Amino acid sequence: MPYPIEEKLVIAISSSALFDLSESDAVFRADGPEAYKKYQEKHSELVLPSGVAFPFIRQFLKLNDKFPDKKPAEVVLLSRNSPVTGRRVFKSIQHYGLSISRAAFLEGQSPYKYIPAFNASLFLSANKSDIDLATKAGFPAGLVLPANVANEEDLELRIAFDFDGVIADDQSEKVGKQEGLEQFHKFETEHSHEPHANGPLAGLFKKIFALQEIENQAVLVDPEYKKFIRTAIVTARNAPSHERMITTLEKWQVSPHETFFLGGMDKKRILEILKPHMFFDDQIDHLKTGVEAVALVHIPFGFANNLGPCHHFNRSHQQS
Repeated sequence: MPYPIEEKLVIAISSSALFDLSESDAVFRADGPEAYKKYQEKHSELVLPSGVAFPFIRQFLKLNDKFPDKKPAEVVLLSRNSPVTGRRVFKSIQHYGLSISRAAFLEGQSPYKYIPAFNASLFLSANKSDIDLATKAGFPAGLVLPANVANEEDLELRIAFDFDGVIADDQSEKVGKQEGLEQFHKFETEHSHEPHANGPLAGLFKKIFALQEIENQAVLVDPEYKKFIRTAIVTARNAPSHERMITTLEKWQVSPHETFFLGGMDKKRILEILKPHMFFDDQIDHLKTGVEAVALVHIPFGFANNLGPCHHFNRSHQQS
């Protein structure tokens, strides 16, 4: 029996992240909403080009093929379009064979308030104001940055995360920014036995790990089973601050497949080899290094983004 949506791993996405809307967006900016509506109606049969997040979403939905008895993955469209102007988006979804059936059309309004209604562990959009509103409200959200990504079929779903301000809260990051690297290492050493509080994507990370565990069990039953999910943490931390991160993951009883402690090295060096379908980081400067063929997502959370820590994540996703 399929999971109810309360138990699914749900990702909400805007049409601007899933498809390339640059052409129609130019019409909206130049001539306004009525001209935009007419443009979309005129081109309703024309399939939209794939957007930056498209390869990630396509791979994510393949989780339902790997787990056909549970079908644990769900993608929901949250759109500023009206149903009329959104018709082209749904026809494009059908053209590409994406199993997306749930949607909310808000006709010009930000859809961020409906993230918890759909039990979404992540909201992806190319609209910065929507992502800022979602983050300030305490919802897990990320801004999909412009990129030329590879739109090819793949045998894996590779997802990479920064740690501080993404999976974990920004407590230590704040110390490092305000007091310097030496005090950061001292603080982390003194608190190495204390796990971090949840960051904005802790719920997402934990639910992905639950599916990893199902795959681990599948390997025990069938050694020939090929794992589909591959996760990584790519962090600027290094020894001795690595210890508290390990403590946190052990306390949460989760673990990535790969972990990189870079000590300030350019993350581009790792990402261009790892080639994740999506990489999440709260430091926008880390995402401006021109990584080839990788979808980069900015998580505008906490001290580094002047939004302040939001304890909502600790309450709402503690059991995720």
